[in-house]
Amino acid sequence: MTPLSVLRLRLAPRHWVGRGVAARFLHRQGGSAAVEFALVSAPFIALTLALLQVGLIYFAQEALESAVEETARLVLTGQVQKAGMTQNQFAQQLCNNSQGIFRDVGGVTCNGFMIDLQPATSFANVDVSKPTITYDASGNPNNTWQYNAGAPGDIMVMRVMYPWPVYLGPLALNFGNMQNNKLLLMSTSVFRNEP
Repeated sequence: MTPLSVLRLRLAPRHWVGRGVAARFLHRQGGSAAVEFALVSAPFIALTLALLQVGLIYFAQEALESAVEETARLVLTGQVQKAGMTQNQFAQQLCNNSQGIFRDVGGVTCNGFMIDLQPATSFANVDVSKPTITYDASGNPNNTWQYNAGAPGDIMVMRVMYPWPVYLGPLALNFGNMQNNKLLLMSTSVFRNEP
């Protein structure tokens, strides 16, 4: 035996002496942290992205609720009727009240708002259900919505819908309930116009 091989035997752990390369490989723990990180990080990142998307959806829904409340007040106080606002002007006012969140989402600049404003005969007959959406060949909504600001004392129903873009992400969670991977956000306001 050469002095170098004796030195190698003394430095090597006793349980490795006489065993093969496979046994030494199985006892190595140098890369275990990297493997564990690779196994845990992918689901963690996917779950984080899904939570961010859900948070953004809730934020957008709350922004829509606030914008509808502010814009409905214009009808309630008679400002829309007095100014003779058209449907496009009313939609622009709603866009201005939305604090910018709907202005450039998915390349849409507030054109995605679907506004249904009409009087009801009584509070008992108010329809606040989700409407049936029809689509064109491209998968975009093409409904014709009512726009009638009513008269003083009328009971009004204002339903505002917005197709919010949804991104599937790594978990492929599909939050969309419309065509083209979009989620229909909807806010309804029922009120009586001031006399």
